Amino acid sequence: MPRDKTENHGKIVDAAFREFLEYGFADASLRRIAAACEMSVSGLYKHFPGKEEMFAALVDPAIEGLMSLYREVQGDYDEALQKMDGEDPSINQNELIRLMEYIYEHYDEFKLIICKSGGTMYEDFAHRMAKIEEEATGRYMDDLRQMGVEVQSVDAKELHLLVTSYIEAVFQPVVHDFSKKEALHYAQTLEKFYIPAWKALFGI
Repeated sequence: MPRDKTENHGKIVDAAFREFLEYGFADASLRRIAAACEMSVSGLYKHFPGKEEMFAALVDPAIEGLMSLYREVQGDYDEALQKMDGEDPSINQNELIRLMEYIYEHYDEFKLIICKSGGTMYEDFAHRMAKIEEEATGRYMDDLRQMGVEVQSVDAKELHLLVTSYIEAVFQPVVHDFSKKEALHYAQTLEKFYIPAWKALFGI
């Protein structure tokens, strides 16, 4: 990529972040982004096909990284199960800290995803994360049953609501503009609140 195009691309990305963070996707203006870059709107189209593609380019890498971390956490669950002695099926107590660390390393991206994505395919991101967590929880409990651990059944609709509230809770520091220090403390509080609750719910 020629140097001038690289420089222009960087300017567009910076201006787009500012625009979307201030106005949200629906009210963001390509004209304002172009003006901030001292370019024409047609010049923006040499870099991005449209406004939603521009938004996606800003947030997709952070989402991919989060999903990679989430898969890593699930792998840790599997490893813990293999090492389990049958007495204490512990739930990973570092999950929330690791996820919150990552979220705050990419705070602006998650601010866009959680608070500014109305009108895009990302507006139901938390709901999609809840579905993934719900399926993972179900697999984990099934694995415990296969290992001979007694696990209480939970109504599917109730589980869906509980997992959804859990995922929504994870992203609330972003919604409420917590500092990273506040968010990490909050993650520890969530662990203290939810881990005993999940164990009590499933009777493990």
